Amino acid sequence: MLPGGMQLFAAACWCALAVGATAGEHPAGGDAALAAALQVVRQKFDVPAIAGAIVTGKGLERCAAVGLRKQGAGVAVTTNDLWHLGSDTKAMTATLAGVLVEAGKLHWDTTIAAVFPELAAALQPATTNLTLKHLLAHRAGLPRDVNWGQFKQGTVQAQRLQVVREALAKKPEFAPGERYQYSNTGYVIVGAMLERVTGQPWEEAIRERVFSPLGMTSVGFGGVGTPGQLDQPWPHGPKGKPQRKNGPAMDNPAVIGPAGRVHCTLQDWAKFIADQLRGARGERALLTPASYQRLQTPPFGGNYALGWGVAQRDWGGGTVLSHTGCNTMNFANVWVAPLKNFAVLVCINQGDDVAFKASDAAASALIRLRR
Repeated sequence: MLPGGMQLFAAACWCALAVGATAGEHPAGGDAALAAALQVVRQKFDVPAIAGAIVTGKGLERCAAVGLRKQGAGVAVTTNDLWHLGSDTKAMTATLAGVLVEAGKLHWDTTIAAVFPELAAALQPATTNLTLKHLLAHRAGLPRDVNWGQFKQGTVQAQRLQVVREALAKKPEFAPGERYQYSNTGYVIVGAMLERVTGQPWEEAIRERVFSPLGMTSVGFGGVGTPGQLDQPWPHGPKGKPQRKNGPAMDNPAVIGPAGRVHCTLQDWAKFIADQLRGARGERALLTPASYQRLQTPPFGGNYALGWGVAQRDWGGGTVLSHTGCNTMNFANVWVAPLKNFAVLVCINQGDDVAFKASDAAASALIRLRR
């Protein structure tokens, strides 16, 4: 179930096998067993490339990448390539919020009006009491998306503040906390809140307070690769059709960053996920164990916490975390099993329902290899 999107953006859903390469399709290294399993899935679903990894609280355990950077071009992906994570960015934005809560700059119940007092009079009364927690849990009654292409003037910070003004000037679709409704809009507003209390663009704040402390040096924002060159995985649309262009501009507008524009290597994504595992298990991590408990537990019931979907799976020993991300040209999928101390990551350079199904099949294969 891929939630609908706007323009390029397809919001994340979160949910619920090797081998041999043919000519021009050379598995690009990494763990042989993982490569074999991923190659079976890649060929079954006919996607250009799949990268996958198994992670523990100690870090990356093993990874592999198979297939092509661009369909028909014959250039193989590698285990060091950059992958677009889409809405898997949301757990990172929520973690940045946790850093700022621990620093005393915010509270989980901080309201919109408290952060933007100058806007309170112009906003719908029902929206001024929306809290950071409502927004991160998709419980704010906000629309899934707005017309992101209209936000073009000024800095990206100014654009996100304009989203706050416009989105919250309308009556919410339901009362805060009443029910779940996935909202990229809410995460952009969170980004604006974090920018206000740090005085930095979200991109700088999250790099300084989350990515750098975790040693995530490859992180960037937007599409990947040098325009016109096959130096990174090329974006593909439905049925594996290569996009006309590649590069940083091949993504949603920068304003939507806090909801889904991070890219990085598998190794660096693994560092973030390993930290989430350690935190969930009460081990030394970026935040306190209490903060991870907050991030990974649905605050209003249901099955969405703060940046994480929550489910019950026997293979995970009980409660597991998951999320997917897609900008209609790339797909990313993560499953985290804190009670078993492992997680699996999957990235595909194609963004459609086929890629979603392939990512779930690949994640299942990696889980079977780890169990």
